[in-house]
Amino acid sequence: MKPYKELAGQTLIYGLGTIVPRVLNFLLTPLYTYTLIESEFGVITYLYSYVAFFMVLLTFGMETTFFRFSSLNEKNKFVFGNAFSSLLFTSILFLSIALTFKNSIASLINYQNNSILIVYLAFIIFFDVLTAIPLAKLRQDNRAKFFAIIRTSNVFINIGLNLFFFVICKDSGNDILNSLYNEEIGVGYAFISNLVASFFTFIVLIPIIFKIKISINLVLFKQMFKYAFPLVIVGFAGMINEVADKIFLIHLTPSELIPLKQVGIYGANYKLAVLMTIFIQMFKYAAEPFFFKHSLHKDAKEIYSKVMTYFVIFCLFIFLLVTLYIDIFKLLIGENYRVGLSIVPIVLFANIFLGIYYNLSVWYKINNLTKFGAYISLIGVSITVTLNFLLIPVIGYLGSALATLACYFTMVIVSYFIGRKIYRIEYQVKRLIIYIFFTIGIYMIYSFISNESYLLNTLLASILIVLFLFVVAKVEVISIRSVKNFMFKN
Repeated sequence: MKPYKELAGQTLIYGLGTIVPRVLNFLLTPLYTYTLIESEFGVITYLYSYVAFFMVLLTFGMETTFFRFSSLNEKNKFVFGNAFSSLLFTSILFLSIALTFKNSIASLINYQNNSILIVYLAFIIFFDVLTAIPLAKLRQDNRAKFFAIIRTSNVFINIGLNLFFFVICKDSGNDILNSLYNEEIGVGYAFISNLVASFFTFIVLIPIIFKIKISINLVLFKQMFKYAFPLVIVGFAGMINEVADKIFLIHLTPSELIPLKQVGIYGANYKLAVLMTIFIQMFKYAAEPFFFKHSLHKDAKEIYSKVMTYFVIFCLFIFLLVTLYIDIFKLLIGENYRVGLSIVPIVLFANIFLGIYYNLSVWYKINNLTKFGAYISLIGVSITVTLNFLLIPVIGYLGSALATLACYFTMVIVSYFIGRKIYRIEYQVKRLIIYIFFTIGIYMIYSFISNESYLLNTLLASILIVLFLFVVAKVEVISIRSVKNFMFKN
C-alpha cells in the first residue's frame, strides 16, 4: 500500500495548496453572481478564457518538462535556469506586444472602448508566467507548505480586494468609501484585484528567482524543447476544450438572447463543478511527479491500474455529492443564474473523463511519446469546435456542455486503445464501467423520486450516497480497519 499512501499523501499536501485557494477563489462566484448582472459576469468569464489560452502558450509545457529533466541528476543545475530563462523571454515579448497593440487587440475582441482591460490582463499573464517555474521548483523540492502559503495568500488578496471594491466601496453608503469606486471601471476591479495578487506572488518568489542563473544551455534546451513542444499542442488543445466554449457562445449565440448574459449563466453553473475540478487539480499536481518516480518500479503497471480505480471511485462520489445535494450547491450562485443548472451533471461527468484521461496519459509521458498526446488533443479539439458550431445555435450553452463531454469521452477512448498497443496497462475496465452506470442509475432514481420537499430530498440523497459507498466497500473489500491502517500506519 506504500505507493498509494504516498500518492494520497502528496495529493493531500498539494491539495492544501490547491483546494484551499480554489475553494476560496470559488467564493468569488457567489460574490459576482449576487452583485453583478449576468452580462457583467459574462465579461469576466469571457476575458479570463483568453488568459487561459495565453498561459498555456507562453509556458509551452515547460513545467512538465522541468519535472522530467530534473530527474537527470547530471543536468539538474542547468534545467532550472533553462526553463526560467525561456519563460522570461516569452513573457517579456508578450507583454511588449500586448501593450504596444492594446487598442487593436481590444477592437479585435469587441472591447475597443475599454482597452485598459487588455493592460490589466497582459500584466496578470506576465507575472503568472514568470512565477510558473519557481512554483514548480517548490513542488520539485517538496516545499509543499511554502507552496500552499503562497497560493493561499494570493487568493486571499484577490478575494479581499474584490470584497473591498464590490461590497465595501460600492454599496457602503459612506461618501469616502464610495468615492473610491468608479462606475466607469466597473468589472475592471475584478482584474485589478487579480493583478495585485499576481504581483504579490512574484514579489514573494523573488529570492528564488534571483538564485537562477539567467542563461540557456543550447544542447539541453533543444532536448527540453523537443520534449515540450508536443505538450504545447496538448496544453493549447486542452485550453480550447476547456474554455473555448465561452468564446464560441459569444459569437454563436443569437443576439436576441444576449450572448454575454448566456456566457454569464453558463460560466456560473460551470463553477458548481468546483469540487470535481479541485480534486482533479489536486490529483494532477501529485500524480505527475508520482508517475515519473514509479515508472521503473517492477509493479508500476499494477500501481497505475489501482490508482485509476480509486480515482474514478472518488470522482463518482463527488458527482453524487454535488448532483444529489444540488439544492444546497445552487445557493452558491445568484437566483437569476440558476436557469442553467441542467448543465451541472454534464459538466461533472465531462471532468471525470478529463481526469481519466490524465491517468491514461502516463503511457506517452513516461515513454517520451508526447507527440501522441498532441494528436489525441487535436482530435478532442476537432470535436469541441465542430459540436459547438453545430449545437450552440440550436440549444445554446447546453450544446457547449455536451460538446465538452463528447470531447473528453472521445479522448479517453482513443488514448486507451493506443496506450494498450504501446504500454499495456490492465485497467479494471469492466468494473469501472459498472461503477459509472451504477452512479448514473442512482442519479436517475433521485431525479425521478425527488420532489419539492427540501428535507425529503436531503434524506433521499443521503441514503443513496450511503448505498453507493456500501457497494464500493463490498466490491473493493474495504473495511473500517483497512481504512484506519491506510491512514495511520506507516
